Amino acid sequence: MSSTTSGFSLPTPSADDRTYALLVHVLAIFTGFIAPLAFFLLKRNSRFVVFHSLQVLIWQAAYVVIFVVGIILTLTFLFIFIVAHPRPAPGEPPPLAFFGLFGVMWLWGMGGWALNLILGIVYGIKANQGEWARYPLIGNFVLHRILPKQEFSESPQRGL
Repeated sequence: MSSTTSGFSLPTPSADDRTYALLVHVLAIFTGFIAPLAFFLLKRNSRFVVFHSLQVLIWQAAYVVIFVVGIILTLTFLFIFIVAHPRPAPGEPPPLAFFGLFGVMWLWGMGGWALNLILGIVYGIKANQGEWARYPLIGNFVLHRILPKQEFSESPQRGL
């Protein structure tokens, strides 16, 4: 039995592959890109595990880039604010904007962490059910551009 997506016939994953794909998503919550990379390298013969691993790896890379850009922007605005406003007199509290920028940076980090947690749980459950569930924007790219170029030893369908 296989499922069909956009004209491609996708094989039904085994119970072990579904478990490995679940672990890819759940462990990525705690380890970032390390667990998905390990599963990608160790389970190269499973199209299902490679598909989920690549999605998580691309998401983790995007997550890091977005987080770092947010931190750089926040610190840049903080630096500009400090340069534009001279140091307050001794004994005066720091400007309120100083705490506001750190609050924004904290919210940025917590929002990303919450999104990472939600994606890991939702797509981990879908992977454990044997679904070829695709992350928004990332999933179709992996399925149609990267996955067809991978070589799989046990799969009879090389032209996915």
